[in-house]
Amino acid sequence: MSTVHYDAHCSDEARREALYHGDIFIYSPMPATRALAELARGMIAEAFAPHDPRRVDQVLSMEECAAVLARLKPAFIHHPECKRLLPDIIKGVGADLDDTYFDVPRMRSAYPAHYLTSGIAYAFHAHRDTWYSAPPCQINWWLPVFEIEARNCLAFYPEYFDRPVGNTSEIYNYYEWNTKNRASAAQHVKQDTREQPKLTERISERDLRLLVPAGGVILFSAAQLHETVPNTSGLARYSIDFRTVSRSDAAARRGAANVDSRCTGTTMRDYLRASDLSHLPEEVVTLYDDGTAVEGRTLVFTPDLAMVR
Repeated sequence: MSTVHYDAHCSDEARREALYHGDIFIYSPMPATRALAELARGMIAEAFAPHDPRRVDQVLSMEECAAVLARLKPAFIHHPECKRLLPDIIKGVGADLDDTYFDVPRMRSAYPAHYLTSGIAYAFHAHRDTWYSAPPCQINWWLPVFEIEARNCLAFYPEYFDRPVGNTSEIYNYYEWNTKNRASAAQHVKQDTREQPKLTERISERDLRLLVPAGGVILFSAAQLHETVPNTSGLARYSIDFRTVSRSDAAARRGAANVDSRCTGTTMRDYLRASDLSHLPEEVVTLYDDGTAVEGRTLVFTPDLAMVR
């Protein structure tokens, strides 16, 4: 049974251990998360001006919206304030900046269910990030840019944290995805034909929806089964997420148990140390390589004109 912790006062080591066992942590907005949300709100407003970005489905075609996102999302990823604010967020919850490594922050958008739900605005079905080559020690950080509600948030299925579910994760190789599929995200407007890991069995409809204010943060394990709620609120949802790993946990192979992931490749080359932006040492990355990092495959994707997963 997963436990949800609110503004918990505990060591980072104890928090990571709890996350690896299926617990979820929520933190109230703090100066750095508020600043990140404000940065995103400003960029979103400018990109969609003069329209209300939460109601663009009423004024823009899906193709027009996708074109805006194709410029906006990489611009956010590359904004220099992001690399300044993420370490402040990590430090704000008591994590060690020398031990914690993060990847680039992604801006997500979830539009009303009848509108843009593929490609650059992909509405994620129920999945674990570990099906997408994330290491078992990865921790996901998720925060809304605007206020959210139960009809446009994330849904978690914690009863499946330690229970395998049928899925097609064996089709996914991270390097192959980088090479062939990432850069085409903005081209998938009405239908997304890129093959991604999916469930192959029905799961319980009992989900957990956690509502946090804009700038509040939800932390959860990459092994947590979760999805984008079909947006029936009438308002677009914009959010930010990034992922972290602890170098000490990665080196010791600590993390959540792998109950059903069969993907290949690894995201371990993507992370930057919060203290100095250096990459994980090669001897740590090597622990997670499986022989699929061959010539011709893109090991690290640099976002340009497409949103990255």
